[in-house]
Amino acid sequence: MIEHIQIKITRIDQTKTDIPLPAYATEGSAGMDVCAAIDADVVMQPNETMLIPTGFSIELLPGFEAQIRPRSGLAIKHRIGILNSPGTIDSDYRGEIKIVLTNFGTTPFTIHRGDRIAQMIIARYARVLWNEQAQLAYSARGEGGFGHTGIALKEKN
Repeated sequence: MIEHIQIKITRIDQTKTDIPLPAYATEGSAGMDVCAAIDADVVMQPNETMLIPTGFSIELLPGFEAQIRPRSGLAIKHRIGILNSPGTIDSDYRGEIKIVLTNFGTTPFTIHRGDRIAQMIIARYARVLWNEQAQLAYSARGEGGFGHTGIALKEKN
């Protein structure tokens, strides 16, 4: 069963009520589509990064964050992504949510008013209390990392 929580949301600019609020595209969507709240088309040049407004702010419950992630269709079809992915919106932030969009491609990309440019997932998180120790418990992996298990599912002889 999927948990539902209520989150307060407000529009920043009442002249942009035509811009949809974040919404799930399908019944099984984990992320809500987030739209560009821009006044006119914006052309992103190759290797350009822009801060794109969404026209809304939210009030998250303590213990929750909003994660801003790229849309896979924009990534594969146009090489458009989010530079700081996933971006985190903290529960005490009340400003407008903006998307750090980057054109990783070789051709200009145009963003239109209301285009779906990112997705947002609401997630629980835990706060940490560090327990400093002289050493950590043994594990079979140990310090192995950064590709130490290889690429192939089964290494060739």
